[in-house]
Amino acid sequence: MSYMQLQKFRTHKFLFFVLLPLAVAVLSSCARQGQSQAALESVVTGEDAGQAAPVVTAVLAKAEKTLPYPARDDLDKLDAVLQGLSPKARAVMPLNSSNRAEFLTDLEQVLEEEKGFRRDDLSLFYLIDKKHNVGADYVPKDLVLLEKNDLFDINKNNLSLRPEAYEALCEMARASLKDGVRLLVSSTYRSYEYQKWLFQHWVDVDGLEEAERESARAGTSQHQLGVAVDFGSVSDDFAETKMGQWVYAHSEDYGWSLSFPQGYEDVTGFRWESWHFRYIGRPACDFQRKWFSDVQQFMIEFLDAWKNS
Repeated sequence: MSYMQLQKFRTHKFLFFVLLPLAVAVLSSCARQGQSQAALESVVTGEDAGQAAPVVTAVLAKAEKTLPYPARDDLDKLDAVLQGLSPKARAVMPLNSSNRAEFLTDLEQVLEEEKGFRRDDLSLFYLIDKKHNVGADYVPKDLVLLEKNDLFDINKNNLSLRPEAYEALCEMARASLKDGVRLLVSSTYRSYEYQKWLFQHWVDVDGLEEAERESARAGTSQHQLGVAVDFGSVSDDFAETKMGQWVYAHSEDYGWSLSFPQGYEDVTGFRWESWHFRYIGRPACDFQRKWFSDVQQFMIEFLDAWKNS
């Protein structure tokens, strides 16, 4: 169900569950007090709203507890989950008392999308970072080998992705070609052992402190999930290239989200990586942009907390 359809559905329920009982309550109140038709009309039109105020308040209070959406339990759960987020995450979320129902509607759409993910593998929303990992034996199901093709370029012969991410990459590549941009894929799935070697390589080159900012330890890399792609030159100047600018402008339309944005190293644990994108699907990208200041880490942490609360 689309957001507009759901809003229309909720409006009909509001009319049935709130306004109809309210009208009945006002009529009953007026009848008990022996009010005339004219007096009743003055109450309903607001000319003597004070007389109806207690009735209105009581009906609305009851309706808040009985309306099917948003459920009181969901509102309480939302408050609890928000309290568990970091102050920085809460600070960027444009949530207030008037739009919490809208937030829950959007959240429901994302969770419905997740129900369509394959059940024999980790969710596309799986939280993996310096505090949350996967084991050495985890390998995504049915990895698709990237081969030379007419849609995008590859710079290695052993690149692979989860099927969902591969299909989304192809879709995005078709769109970029129409705009005269041919994508270059430089890194995709990495095994636990490869990531272990890579992290140690950067320790040897730059030292441990700098390596921690630029490379994930084995078991904590999005690349092991098979849903992350490094595009282009894998360097800061990628953001200034024609390819980088196109990816920045259009990636979320195809479900690809920038993982490590500039200015959020204290949140993600990694410095800005303009080339690193993770596939999470279009609804999640929309949700991330609308409610989490377009910061993937905030949204993924929220979804993890919501599902585990």
